[in-house]
Amino acid sequence: MHNSILLPPLEALTAMLAAGRFGSFSAAAGELGITHGSVSRRVHAVESWLGTPLFVRHGRGVRLTPAGEHFSRQVELALSKIDEAALDLRAARATPSRLHLSVLPSFARLWLMPRLPDLQRAFPGVMLQVLTEHRVAHLDGNDVDVAIRFGDGRWPGTDAQLLMKERLFAVAASKLAKTLRGRDPTAIMTETLLHDSDTQQWRTWCKHAGIPYKPRNGERRFDDYDLVLSAAEAGLGVAIARWPLASAALNPRWALFHAVPR
Repeated sequence: MHNSILLPPLEALTAMLAAGRFGSFSAAAGELGITHGSVSRRVHAVESWLGTPLFVRHGRGVRLTPAGEHFSRQVELALSKIDEAALDLRAARATPSRLHLSVLPSFARLWLMPRLPDLQRAFPGVMLQVLTEHRVAHLDGNDVDVAIRFGDGRWPGTDAQLLMKERLFAVAASKLAKTLRGRDPTAIMTETLLHDSDTQQWRTWCKHAGIPYKPRNGERRFDDYDLVLSAAEAGLGVAIARWPLASAALNPRWALFHAVPR
């Protein structure tokens, strides 16, 4: 249990800051709409609480002591943080309803972000908060409201809706694509295959091409699917383009074979 912290009243701290800012109890009183005596009493309360004088009286004004200058700066910082926290809370109440959407990083970069402005304009009353993550999203209402993932949609405890169907293309950089285009699909299997942690796309493509998929040394794996496409563009091997997810990232000259349904 935290110990209780006894602080001087906020009005006393405000009077101290005003007196330090104007260099005069009378000017501080005019700023705050109170009497000179009230400012003096409030400043004295802070000094008594600290156990040290905060002002040096001279002529018709006052000047902060070194201790007063240091303490005033710290109080201003503390009050500024309180003000910022209050502004954040007020802004959160004033903003539209938030919908937390969990997606894979590659999906966000390749498909969602280019469409996000139109989506936001279509639903101005909802602020879409995009969370990019690889983990399995927990749709318990605490951190994620909706998740977009690849799969057959049979996930326990979820209400899954089909967003899009995929078609798969084998793709490569232009030079390699020209070499392989029109040849037997088995020729591709002699090249370096590029994929992310999931080999299902290559397995599906091979199944429809009528050739076996056999993992072998030399395949290149990447954490995110958009890196797979970047590797293909750089000429590092052959990748599977997932249409329409990869549509904006692909040059049509990359395609080697007709698409197969996914």
